[in-house]
Amino acid sequence: MDEIITLDYGSGGKKTSRLIEQTILPDFDNPALNALGDGALVPGSGTLAFSTDSFVVDPLFFPGGDIGKLAVCGTVNDIAMCGAEPKYLSCALIIEEGLKLETLERVLRSMRGAAQKAGVQIVTGDTKVVDRGRGDKLYINTAGIGFQKFVLPGLQAVKPGDAVLVSGTCGDHGTAVMLARSGMMDGDVRSDCAALNRLSEKMLASGAAIRILRDPTRGGLATTLNEFTEGQPFGIELEEEQIPVRPEVRAACDMLGLEPAYCANEGKLVCICAADDAEDLLAVMRSLPEGENAAWIGRVTEDANGRVVMRTGLGGRRILQKLAGAQLPRIC
Repeated sequence: MDEIITLDYGSGGKKTSRLIEQTILPDFDNPALNALGDGALVPGSGTLAFSTDSFVVDPLFFPGGDIGKLAVCGTVNDIAMCGAEPKYLSCALIIEEGLKLETLERVLRSMRGAAQKAGVQIVTGDTKVVDRGRGDKLYINTAGIGFQKFVLPGLQAVKPGDAVLVSGTCGDHGTAVMLARSGMMDGDVRSDCAALNRLSEKMLASGAAIRILRDPTRGGLATTLNEFTEGQPFGIELEEEQIPVRPEVRAACDMLGLEPAYCANEGKLVCICAADDAEDLLAVMRSLPEGENAAWIGRVTEDANGRVVMRTGLGGRRILQKLAGAQLPRIC
């Protein structure tokens, strides 16, 4: 570990994992936290799903979304990936002195609209103001509670031959934010920021043998799949030509020197399911706007234990490792 925290530790990649595993987990050791999901299932009156997340995106507004919409959708999605129905959110605002009131009002209207669309309520919150120069305009923390409706067996149920599905095009959010940050906002690249609870519920209600769901946010598709395979007796083999990427996103990534598989998504999910159910499940996903570009992108394999391997369009193979460093800091 380094002696100081750098931006790399917020990338969602190797240093984030090291910080969590070596510094944070030892002080808060419990089974729910050790599972390292984005949300946790905890006992109560029935089983509750609980999640918390903080949002520090720069800039506050970007094509397709803003920090308010992102805060609602991000926490809703973490609950949904547990097989639960999101119901209630908290909202904590950390505001830097000097923020324009009209900016805050615009963010709050966006949060209201996103919550209404997702079918959740913001029921509690907190507001703090810090000195000018001690923050960066606005940070938001949201926590969410939902009720478990479906049981996902998790990684222990994953088998060689299982299908790897993604609900749509990859890299939209990270690319849109980076273009907005750089001032190069011409073109049609927009964030995919969206709530996925309607999509996940329809998928889980279909009866398909779904092993695990995850939204590939920081670190993108490649890092999320590495989290699946890390330390496991199986690997994942992807077909590069099957991974949906918008042409404008690919062009922007080429210009910025980015890899779409590592760019953040805020309105997509990754699913591992039984191969026999994959085509039917894709039809279910494509029946909703949130899954209209869903694709079967790879399989679980015994040939690459613990690794994610990409079969390229030229017939070669390359290993996709977990993101190292901060490719896109302050992305969510």
